[in-house]
Amino acid sequence: MARDKEKRSCGQVVAEWRAFLWDPRTRQFLGRTGSSWGLILLFYLVFYGFLAGLFALTMWVMLQSVDPHVPKYQDRLLTPGLMIRPCTEGLDVTFNVSQSQTWLQYVRALHQFLEPYNDSVQAARNAACPAGRYNEQPDDSVPNYPKRACRFNRSLLGPCAGLEPHGDYGYGNGQPCVLVKVNRVINFFPGKNKSINIVCAAKRPRTKGDLGHSATTREEDAALLGPLQLFPPNGSIDLMYFPYYGKRVHVNYTQPVVAVQFPNATANVDHHVECRLNAAGLRTDDERDKFAGRVAFRLRINRE
Repeated sequence: MARDKEKRSCGQVVAEWRAFLWDPRTRQFLGRTGSSWGLILLFYLVFYGFLAGLFALTMWVMLQSVDPHVPKYQDRLLTPGLMIRPCTEGLDVTFNVSQSQTWLQYVRALHQFLEPYNDSVQAARNAACPAGRYNEQPDDSVPNYPKRACRFNRSLLGPCAGLEPHGDYGYGNGQPCVLVKVNRVINFFPGKNKSINIVCAAKRPRTKGDLGHSATTREEDAALLGPLQLFPPNGSIDLMYFPYYGKRVHVNYTQPVVAVQFPNATANVDHHVECRLNAAGLRTDDERDKFAGRVAFRLRINRE
């Protein structure tokens, strides 16, 4: 039978740990001499330096194949998306007319978004382009030559420009404005040389619960929402704002927007609104991508 190991005292254990940390006899730290530690540190320094250099070389080679002005792959950007301002969580614009704290955040967001669209800023930065045609600007043997941007004056948005003394975009009297903008896509030519516009209408989202019955018809939804006012008139977007050449060469580009005002929307009711980009040759009915050429949002105007 093996003999039981003798029990060590606490002092012996502490002495052994001290000797492991630093042995003055052999001059070892954590069981290794200074030269041994130096060789290990040198090995890891060379090893990780090589890995860092290899990673940097790989990134450099990859960046040489990327054009900083135009995305290499654009095959999935056949139809631009739409987005609204104010941009809210869940695309839900809800406020109470008599409680200004519920809609002041929307007013501030619209002021901030439209600041670059001020007529004075546009006159100083952008050019007065001929309307009704694409603003094509070939490089003429000078790659990525800076492009001029066309003016989009804030005043085109009428009562939704926020230029009145109160400047609340209609939220203070229950006639709110929502801005719809087309997302930027490089070298996008919409409409096939024909006019384009944005159209908006009431549209209840389709759910499984709606398949068996219809409590509110589309006509009733439209009646509750009331007539819409669009600015510029008819929600038109001029062709001169296309194509877009990228932020590096189209520095002062301000994308066109359409303002939608709801002057007679029924209060205390959820209104589901869908806006679409209406242009020849452009599909906006793909159920797999609900943001391709369209955007849907909810509007609720509460009154006490």
